[in-house]
Amino acid sequence: MTETAKTLVLCTCDKTLKYKTKSFENQDFDHVIQVDQLCGNDLDVAIQQLSQEQNVVFACEQQHAVFEQLQSELAAASELRSSLSLLDLRDRAGWTRGDQDTTYVTAKQLALLDDAKLERPGTPVRDVVSQGTCLVIARDESILPFAEALGEELAVTVVLETPPQRAIPSALYDLAIGKIKHLSGGLGAFEVEFDQYAPLVVSGRGDTRFEIPKDGAQSECDLVIDLVSEESLLAAEATREGYLRAYQPSSLELTALGVRAKALVGTFEKPIYVRYEAAICAHSRSKKTGCTRCVDTCGAKAIRSNGDGGYIDSDMCGGCGGCASVCPTGAILYDDPPFEFMVQRLKTLIETFSKHANSAPRILFIDRSFGRSLIAESARFSNGLPADVIPYEVDNVELIGHAELLATLGAGASEALILKSPKTAKTAIENQYGLTMRLLKGTSVDPTRVRVIEADSIESLESALYADSLPEPKALDVALLGGRREVTKQVMSALTAHDGESALSIALEPGDPYGTIEVDSDKCTLCLACVSQCPTGALNDRSDRPEINIVENACVQCGLCANTCPETAIALKPQFSLGKQVLDQQPLHGEDPFECIECGRPFGVKSTIERIIEKLEGKHWMYTDSDNTRLVKMCDDCRVGAQYHDENAPFRGPDRPRVRTTDDYLDS
Repeated sequence: MTETAKTLVLCTCDKTLKYKTKSFENQDFDHVIQVDQLCGNDLDVAIQQLSQEQNVVFACEQQHAVFEQLQSELAAASELRSSLSLLDLRDRAGWTRGDQDTTYVTAKQLALLDDAKLERPGTPVRDVVSQGTCLVIARDESILPFAEALGEELAVTVVLETPPQRAIPSALYDLAIGKIKHLSGGLGAFEVEFDQYAPLVVSGRGDTRFEIPKDGAQSECDLVIDLVSEESLLAAEATREGYLRAYQPSSLELTALGVRAKALVGTFEKPIYVRYEAAICAHSRSKKTGCTRCVDTCGAKAIRSNGDGGYIDSDMCGGCGGCASVCPTGAILYDDPPFEFMVQRLKTLIETFSKHANSAPRILFIDRSFGRSLIAESARFSNGLPADVIPYEVDNVELIGHAELLATLGAGASEALILKSPKTAKTAIENQYGLTMRLLKGTSVDPTRVRVIEADSIESLESALYADSLPEPKALDVALLGGRREVTKQVMSALTAHDGESALSIALEPGDPYGTIEVDSDKCTLCLACVSQCPTGALNDRSDRPEINIVENACVQCGLCANTCPETAIALKPQFSLGKQVLDQQPLHGEDPFECIECGRPFGVKSTIERIIEKLEGKHWMYTDSDNTRLVKMCDDCRVGAQYHDENAPFRGPDRPRVRTTDDYLDS
């Protein structure tokens, strides 16, 4: 059985693009076809290719609706034979300033083509069911005709801030008055709470009456139409399906809200963006709080503490990925896509470009909404992207952390750039960009190779990208294997030309996820509470003597040890270290054990036992004019024996009778 043929169809978009067609011929394609207007005059070429047994790629995404409609029509006529993929080469790697090197343009096109060939891992999803239970929050009775119309298709409850003077009960909606206090959740799982809540009394005659108001009334619904809030009741409103808000809406806006609400009934697939591993979470242990990076970063307020760990509300999660970028232990992993696949894409893009251009590219991280639109606008109406800038598209640039930025440099890119949307939250990006800068200061790499671009127009974007370029970077030999921390250490080792043996430390700031701890030996009693609470196993003890050791490579600076220590003897020391010592156990504080005065077995901490004896002997009535301090000097077993068998022991019983032997019986 022969393998299915592969065909690439390039479109010059009315001869505004130039392709080096021969460069594409040896890229796993059996045929490379070039046309001038694939969506118009050359549509017959598209029909012909889709009607053949093959895999076909159209290098045009703008007219995806045309090609999808064409697919549907051919399938209906039983003439569809090809699988179809769409690839944007025009905006990302076609239209660019005229003086750009065409070698770079072709190299970028080939890099994007190789990237498109990678098999994308599937994103986990779950079903979200919306049955159409809709809450409408409004000011007064003027909204009731809208509720009446909406109630013909949805199960509507209207809560008004101002009681209506006359309201006739309706079979199409429920009516109440109240003040919204709290709203959380997402499509199919909203939770609401009202104060002064009072449902309409539907029985009786005369003036409109409501039940006695009560505070803290709670309920659930699938959809929320908010017509009273000037600002959103939900954090990260843009990521919340099912929350429809319009402050003082016009009749046209109301109609549009109704249409949108009716479309949100049914079963929908919601991506499960992040995966949470509670066992390695450093947020809390035994009601003591440690790391709060994810909680502080989450703009949607979808992450909260549940006592001994964290809880991620998937209904509230918008998938920005900021939590995963700041998580120091890997307890939160972004699955859309996983970090390992992101690194694979980086390597593919950079290696392919470098191979064909003999130069290093710049990687520009963009999101799928603002970034893609701005680049398309720049390409059509202005200079477009420089030929050496490869756009790397993700759902939200907040998921790009220090590991991704360093991996970009480690893979051979000249620069790692982030295009920040005006709506992008700053917390995660500022945190991770700052950490990257601090790490690069310990290397010979120019920190300006990593930048965050805040552009809200074509002009500001092109001004940032068409500035003078940096010198070609030094080639690095980095495997880029493992998770975020492993990749970071590999790249930093290469950037510092570290030999792997000697000790090297780069000072960081509080909150950074690398470092060690310092123990005040004058305060520490070696109770080892810190060891028991360490979530990563960075702290450990010894079986033969009281001692605290640390493996610096595993320390994430969560602070649980410092917050747990009853003597406040622990201080965090943020730093990034390389060398054999970070993998070995390093002693922080230790003492000789006290030896039992009866059996000689070591137990406890010598200084602690001596301090206890000093505080008790002759200063407490139980330890005055007695030898009770001997009990303090005994191990557990000997202390129990002394309590029962010493002459003055409080639990001493009568002497046990002598054991009779055979001789006793013979002599009697």
